[in-house]
Amino acid sequence: MNREQWSSKLGFIMASAGAAIGLGAIWKFPYVAGMNGGAAFFLIFILFTVLIGLPMLISEFVIGRGAKKEAITAYKTLAPNSKWKIVGQFGVLGSFLLLSFYSVVGGWVLIYTFLSITGQVIGEGANYPDLFGSITASPFITLTGLATFLLINVMVISLGIKNGIEKASKYMMPLLFIFFIVLVVRSLTLEGAMEGVSFFLKPNFSSVTAGGVLYALGQSFFALAVGFSCMVTYSSYLGEKVSIPNAASSVVLMNIFVSLLAGLAIFPAVFAFGLEPTEGPGLLFVILPTVFAEIPLGGLFLSLFMLLFLFATLTSSFSLLEIIVSAFTENKERSRKRVSWVSGSIMFIAGIPAALSMSTLSNFTIFGKTVFDATDYLVSNIMLPLGSFLIAMFIVYRMDKSLVEKEFKLATSESIGWYSAWVFLMKWVVPITILIVYVNMLGVL
Repeated sequence: MNREQWSSKLGFIMASAGAAIGLGAIWKFPYVAGMNGGAAFFLIFILFTVLIGLPMLISEFVIGRGAKKEAITAYKTLAPNSKWKIVGQFGVLGSFLLLSFYSVVGGWVLIYTFLSITGQVIGEGANYPDLFGSITASPFITLTGLATFLLINVMVISLGIKNGIEKASKYMMPLLFIFFIVLVVRSLTLEGAMEGVSFFLKPNFSSVTAGGVLYALGQSFFALAVGFSCMVTYSSYLGEKVSIPNAASSVVLMNIFVSLLAGLAIFPAVFAFGLEPTEGPGLLFVILPTVFAEIPLGGLFLSLFMLLFLFATLTSSFSLLEIIVSAFTENKERSRKRVSWVSGSIMFIAGIPAALSMSTLSNFTIFGKTVFDATDYLVSNIMLPLGSFLIAMFIVYRMDKSLVEKEFKLATSESIGWYSAWVFLMKWVVPITILIVYVNMLGVL
């Protein structure tokens, strides 16, 4: 039976970039960078993204197109009669946990989009930190945002690859870049903005901690949507006329560029308005209205940007829900629509504790962290690197070498040197780096 495929290389790249460029680059990167030294963190993040994230993204693409199956079945197909299917199952579990708190933030974005369009954000004497606090402290508002965000996800995923994910990704991603550049230009022209530019682009490595390095590694995985085999599922719909290294490089470059834009949009404004770069998860929701309030027609621009920010957030969440849905629809015995609705309903229930972490459950902690922060830490700093380590072991030591080389070189004009470099990175650099960071995290080093 023929599987659905992306209709074009551009559609695949935009969908993959959409999966990567969302909360990871736009929401999470600025506040994590702000809490870990700014420029030094950014450079370490770029290093990890190029030397670890890019090889990992290529690996997931190779596994997915090589098997032409979704995550769990892909490992079963490529390593029959073995326990390697656990890697796919681990990815589905990780995506479930990630989506449980990601959808909460998606709900915040959705609420801010609605409030921006209705003119309830920007106003004379508005207190943006208090506004964010009041939204996240309301169980009704946060749960409504969570439910609506998941509803949109379910509706798109139920339509399939071409008519759902690809259509949603191909046209709106370029608009996000345009509006981001507008925001950067305005942020850079604020009085006192250069102090923020210096914080973001002039590294001070004395501010780097072992925890910061761990966060940079986790962010490089989070920002590229690798480690949970989401990209295995996406590339399983990929035709053979697309070069995997070229497509992966395009996604990585776009992701680094958006992270750069996010930093240049946020940090100059942070310092210009005397705010703290260590604000945390609410940083973006405080800074965006502050900057747009200084622009003529700022309410309109904020509404447009929030719409596009919402879109970027959704395209990332699509990949997380798709890996879950595709795992239960691969054999065609269950309808995509039914599985999508059931998965969305279960996800809503699972997301309730994270959604209430700043209100009803604010005093409930796990190892000193709220449910939201604990889930974020578990997924970003433990499960994503571990998933990446397992995928590296699989592609280096278990997957058929001739198939790996064929998929890497298919439709690619690069010399054999690029393939050898990638194999070296996957065999040595990726696993050793992950192990060193883990050992450091445990306090052994």
